[in-house]
Amino acid sequence: MAVHMDIQIADDLASATSSSIEEPPPSNLLCAWAQAAWQGDSNAEPVISLRIVSLDESQQLNHNYRGKNKATNVLSFPMQMDELQVPGDFTLSEQNEQTDIFTAQLMLGDLAICAEVVEREAKEQGKSSQAHWVHMVVHGMLHLQGFDHIEDDEAGEMEKLEISIMKRLGFSDPYKINTLEHAELSVAEKNNE
Repeated sequence: MAVHMDIQIADDLASATSSSIEEPPPSNLLCAWAQAAWQGDSNAEPVISLRIVSLDESQQLNHNYRGKNKATNVLSFPMQMDELQVPGDFTLSEQNEQTDIFTAQLMLGDLAICAEVVEREAKEQGKSSQAHWVHMVVHGMLHLQGFDHIEDDEAGEMEKLEISIMKRLGFSDPYKINTLEHAELSVAEKNNE
């Protein structure tokens, strides 16, 4: 089965971004990367919403939901299934026998990825913009499935999984910064100043 993704691009993204910011990856790639990060039942059809946001929207979301007044690369908002209201005025927690209607399609939640932060970080880390986009989709998908990196042991488990998924997709370890490319980019940027 396949991950279903509703993709939105913020209206203010085009006006907020500079000409050096690349177009976000096409939807078929975003969906493929999300599918690769799916850790659940192969018969399920998880549904996510992905919004590609501007710096301003990312900063506002990060401030409202995490108390951090700065833009960030990816934010995840997992669906709270125990609070989901479904037709017929019953909740899933009260009507577990009715949950089979949701096994075919499972709403995981929402991701917000800031294109400008992804582009900036890719340059800073000496990696391609596509490699960093893949990492942000994989990272966000894992968060939607309950993985976290607050505690060291959880962080280690999540990072190993991210590295494995990235390698399966043909990309290198996202936590290794390519210092040679990074140094060359830094020299080139200084020469352009």
